[in-house]
Amino acid sequence: MSSSATTDGIRVTVKPAFWPERSAPESGQFAFMYTVEIANEGSAPAQLKSRHWFITDATGKVEEVKGEGVVGRQPSLEPGERFEYTSWAMLRTPFGTMRGTYDMVRPDGSRFEARIAEFALTLPNSLH
Repeated sequence: MSSSATTDGIRVTVKPAFWPERSAPESGQFAFMYTVEIANEGSAPAQLKSRHWFITDATGKVEEVKGEGVVGRQPSLEPGERFEYTSWAMLRTPFGTMRGTYDMVRPDGSRFEARIAEFALTLPNSLH
């Protein structure tokens, strides 16, 4: 199940998937990949400066992750451009959720937070 949200012309779409090769369920390690597409559907350029994620497991435990850029980059997007990357997260439960924001800056120095809509991280066949 993917998620999508648009803020000030920046659309963020996320497609998550369970990553069995990196998981060890017997040890309480459930790895999930997620591919993010950031698309500038507005009329002004914007650059991604930092990220802020909230990762929640099935017990309600929340882990906050903040950092510069994404996958070592701070992509600038002109109107009509897109940037895609894949990353991953580890949970101690077979399902959870992620949501967050990207700190974006315009050429005039104005800033805004592009919303990353909540999406589910789910072990296949774990929810009925």
